[in-house]
Amino acid sequence: MSADRRRMWPLYAAGFTTAFGAHGIAANLGGFSGDAVTSLLVLGGLLALYDGAEIVLKPLFGTLADRVGARPVLLGGLAAFAVASAAYVVAEGPGSLWVARLGQGAAASAFSPAASALVARLSPPTGHGRAFGSYGFHKSLGYTLGPLLGGVLVWGGGLRLLFAVLAVLAAVVAVWAAFVVPSVPPLPKARQTVVDLVRSLTEPAFIGPVAALAAATAALSVGVGFLPVTGAAAGLGTVATGAAVSVLAACATLVQPRAGRALDAGRLTTRGGITAGLVLTAAGLACAALPGLFGLLSCAVLVGTGTGLVTPLGFAALAASTPPERLGRTMGTAELGRELGDAGGPLLVAGVATAAGLAFGYAALALLVAAGPALVVVARRRPAAPSP
Repeated sequence: MSADRRRMWPLYAAGFTTAFGAHGIAANLGGFSGDAVTSLLVLGGLLALYDGAEIVLKPLFGTLADRVGARPVLLGGLAAFAVASAAYVVAEGPGSLWVARLGQGAAASAFSPAASALVARLSPPTGHGRAFGSYGFHKSLGYTLGPLLGGVLVWGGGLRLLFAVLAVLAAVVAVWAAFVVPSVPPLPKARQTVVDLVRSLTEPAFIGPVAALAAATAALSVGVGFLPVTGAAAGLGTVATGAAVSVLAACATLVQPRAGRALDAGRLTTRGGITAGLVLTAAGLACAALPGLFGLLSCAVLVGTGTGLVTPLGFAALAASTPPERLGRTMGTAELGRELGDAGGPLLVAGVATAAGLAFGYAALALLVAAGPALVVVARRRPAAPSP
């Protein structure tokens, strides 16, 4: 393994850690462990606490990474995640669970955008697709394995065992990164006014990829959360619905590195790949309204493939259009867009489904996701303004 590849592996492990910690605990808080949460109100609060911390803090820590360097923020975030996880192991109880979950969310808000910024800084521009594809693969692997491995750990030793494993995992990745990831000093940057900041965050080169990432994350969240409901309504058992969700996650996981390599090889462009990914995602959401197992699996394959295309290409597009000295802020804000999509997609589908049925909920999100490619087509067909 080359030195360039070796120094990227702790960053991929950091992506796996944040995903495994998020879904591993979230999927098992209401389980059958003696220390699990039994109140739906408490469960909702704990889930919102982690995501809320990420929504508020990710842009702030991304900006801090630009100011002091991404490596210290990465190491500090991983160490804080280990401490927050160990806090529940040492002081088990309802109060410590809230503190530990808030600490994990705040820590993940630090090392997640820092890892994304380092992936961009430590890989050449011609290798951004492969780098972000591999990063997305390992992060998706954490999302996929989190509920399963977390369930096994909770079954064997309760939430304390799961938190203990997360503490050890974060500590190991922190030490690994400290020895392998090189120091990347912050780059000097010109003074930026509030007007300059607003302008940079509203440019099409930023808004387009972030909106695509938010739409893809919304569709992925809806697929994981609502496909089992659709399958149950069609009379399918838990094995069939669970298999459909696994197919969705597997497609998203396997497509990302391939999409990244295709981008670096010139076989795919960011605009074309993101547009194709959004079209596939919208088609998959429309297929969810089809009856039986066919509709369920069609939705899973198309949404998984579409989101697997959008995610690495979206981050590669952001890295290509962002000055290196502001990568942390850009990645932190992009992660904020994904978090908003993660929360907004299910809320949209649930709201429409309550009023008109779940099929209309899928259709509403499909139309929203398809709006992006439609705008691209309209922009291409619009005649250019004559030169003065």
